[in-house]
Amino acid sequence: MTSRRRLKIFTGNANPRLAEEIAQYLGVSVGSAKVSRFSDGEVQVKINESVRGADVFIVQPTSTPVNEHLMELLIMVDAVRRASARRITAVIPYYGYARQDRKTRARDPITAKLVANLLHASGARRVITMDLHAGQIQGFFDIPVDHLPCVPILAQYFMQQKINDLVVVSPDIGGVTRARDLAERIGAPIAIIDKRRPEPNVAEIMNIIGDINGKNVIMIDDIIDTAGTISQGAKALKKWGAKDIYICCTHPVLSGPALKRLEESPAGEILVTNTIYVPQEKVLSRMKILSVAPLLGEAIIRIHEDLSVSKLFDT
Repeated sequence: MTSRRRLKIFTGNANPRLAEEIAQYLGVSVGSAKVSRFSDGEVQVKINESVRGADVFIVQPTSTPVNEHLMELLIMVDAVRRASARRITAVIPYYGYARQDRKTRARDPITAKLVANLLHASGARRVITMDLHAGQIQGFFDIPVDHLPCVPILAQYFMQQKINDLVVVSPDIGGVTRARDLAERIGAPIAIIDKRRPEPNVAEIMNIIGDINGKNVIMIDDIIDTAGTISQGAKALKKWGAKDIYICCTHPVLSGPALKRLEESPAGEILVTNTIYVPQEKVLSRMKILSVAPLLGEAIIRIHEDLSVSKLFDT
C-alpha cells in the first residue's frame, strides 16, 4: 500500500460505479471531486483534495451523452494538470467517436483522431482503453495507449459454463480477429457472417461462412448500438440451424430500438460488460453484466508501479 500512497482515482459522471469498483480493487478511495454544471450548462469541475505530485487516473467512458462526458473528462484532466499532478492517465473504458476512424467519402471527418488530439492537448499523458472499434486508433495518439482486450473476461465466463459443441461467430469480416481470439481461448471453431452495410446502423445478411448447423453459437462484437447487426445475425444463425445462441459484447451502447430488437431476437443469453453504465430499466431479463474493474485495476497497478501491462494479455 505504501507504493500506492500517491495513486489517486477520480471519476466524472459517466460511470462512477465502475470507478468505485476499481478503487475497491486497488484498496484506495475515489478522490473527492465535484463535476456539476453552471446555470447555462457549462461543465464545472472542483477537485477537493491535493493532487500535487500524484499519479492521477481519471475514469470516464465517453458514453451517451457523449459530448457531455467528453467535456467532463477534458476539463478534469486540465484541472489536475494545473494542480501539478505528476502524471495524468485517462481511463476510457469506452472510447466514443471511434467509429469515424478513416475517410470513406469525400469531406468525412476523422473524429477518433480529433478526440485523441483533444485529450493530449488537455494534459493527458497516457490512455487506458478497452476494445477500440479499430485497433489502428492507438496510432492516432502521440502518448502511450494501453489497449486492453475484453476477450479474456468473456472466455473465462464461457469456460465456467462448460457448454458443448460451441462455435464462435463474428457478425462481420471486421470482427474476425476478436472472434478467433475468443475461439482459441475456449477451444472452439469460428464462423463468419457475411454482411453489407448500405448506410450507417443498417446491415443486410448475405451469407454465413462456416458450419453452425446443430451447434451452440457465441456471437461476439465490440459494440451493440442499435442491435441491428446482432439481432439480424442471431435470426440468420437460427434459420441456418444453430441451437442455443449467446450474444456478447464489450460496450452496451443500446441506443434507439436496441432493447426491442434484443428482446425479439432468438438469443438465449446476452452478455455485456460495465465499460458503459447500463441503467436498470435497460437491463433485460436475459442480460448478464460482467465487471471489467479487476482488469482495469490491474492495469492501473502495473502502470503506477512501472510493470509490464502486456502480461495481462497472456492466455
